[in-house]
Amino acid sequence: MAKPLVIGIVAGEVSGDNLGAGLIAQLRSRLPDAVFVGIGGPKMAQAGMEIWYPVEELSVMGLEVLRKLFSILRIRREIVKRMKDRGVDMFIGIDAPDFNLAVEDRLHAFGVKTVHYVSPSVWAWRQGRVKTIRRAADHVLCLLPFEKKFYDQHDVPATFVGHTMADQIPMESDVSAARASLGLEAEGRYLALLPGSRTGEVKALSPVFLETCALLAGKFPELQILVPLVNPRLKEMFMAVAAGSGVEDRIRAFDGRAREIMAASDAVLLASGTATLEALLVGRPMVVAYRVSKLAEFIARRMLKVDVVSLPNLLIDSKPVGEFLQDDCNAAKLCQALAALLEADNRQLLEQFAAVHRQLSRNADVTAAEACISVLNR
Repeated sequence: MAKPLVIGIVAGEVSGDNLGAGLIAQLRSRLPDAVFVGIGGPKMAQAGMEIWYPVEELSVMGLEVLRKLFSILRIRREIVKRMKDRGVDMFIGIDAPDFNLAVEDRLHAFGVKTVHYVSPSVWAWRQGRVKTIRRAADHVLCLLPFEKKFYDQHDVPATFVGHTMADQIPMESDVSAARASLGLEAEGRYLALLPGSRTGEVKALSPVFLETCALLAGKFPELQILVPLVNPRLKEMFMAVAAGSGVEDRIRAFDGRAREIMAASDAVLLASGTATLEALLVGRPMVVAYRVSKLAEFIARRMLKVDVVSLPNLLIDSKPVGEFLQDDCNAAKLCQALAALLEADNRQLLEQFAAVHRQLSRNADVTAAEACISVLNR
């Protein structure tokens, strides 16, 4: 009896669990006898993957990485050994490049076909990593179009698969439906406030975001502030800061529901990150802000190869989104930029956002699965 096709997958965080589940579903529809094993979350388990370690084992950041370093290194060694022992035919590393590229490198040298799903930001900084990617991965699946162009220039086989969020989010978000779902008045002026999903981000950005809201309240007396926070701990932290802000009576804090909140809002003030792409796809004007330590700024200025940081500005040549970083991340400048958006006719901006939405809508799960199968068939 022929050995079943075995595909190893490692997802390093919750977003990877979403990508992995969609990919497994599409691969299973084309390879019904395939077996999937590795590291993933509940969605990948539901899609039929045999989970060796939960995704939470790798989903760590900042100083927590140092605390769990020996555990992570042990898991990496065990994953490589178990993949070899299981005789995997293909390994797919989803994001988590520091972990997955090392696994890919070892398995590729052993003769396993390898795919890396979600390009590291190698086009922006640490471009020397492309040599490691070329050696470790047979193929890279890119979420953004300019990433494939970068890999083409460096002779790394790559496919632009598009972004699953662009497939999931409708081309026109229904403001009225979003407001009704959140229990908001149909008529009103709403600002979405997203100070980040990490403790350090919320600590650094909440005070200046709230000071900005206090200034805006003077210009727009009817303004209401909607704040989605990813967990109760961050919600408690944010509300403690808001207590002395002077705008606490205008704030509605939610457990998650960021996409609905952006859809319900007239404008968005948010931390730089993936949420900026989500705001673009929802079709809402935004202002992007961020602050890091002086040391991190010093390092970044010497390593970054791009002059903008938000995904909308990386995807649109005219760079239409206001970015306020470091010293520019202050209440006066943020207030001025947001007031302009709240008063403006933003149709031209939203047309640019819609063009990107169409570009990224490529049925990513299907396109990724077909690219993986083409690697298997080489």
